[in-house]
Amino acid sequence: MNSTVLYKEITTFQPTGYVSAANAEEFLNELTNVIKERSNSILLVDLKEIEFMDSAGLMALIKSFRLSQSLNRRFSICSVAPSVRIVFEVTQLDKVFEIFDSKKDFEATLT
Repeated sequence: MNSTVLYKEITTFQPTGYVSAANAEEFLNELTNVIKERSNSILLVDLKEIEFMDSAGLMALIKSFRLSQSLNRRFSICSVAPSVRIVFEVTQLDKVFEIFDSKKDFEATLT
């Protein structure tokens, strides 16, 4: 997993592989560190390299989202594979999270 600064005010976090009960705590810790350490106002979680996410991974995203909200920071998600997107839809969290089809679609909201 890595994070990079796209623009002065945006940090991307791009995990890879699977986010499950086996690594959800590590995923949460990394996301939490990025949120707390970066003074940027926007966090974009790019899920294009995530093949699978279970409820533990989803809970880590929810906790990170809440932390971002408490710090008055925007938290967005992009590039969600159909197999992962269904988890958001079934739980109706697609209505809670700001989800974009691609990084380009996200960037279009910045202008």
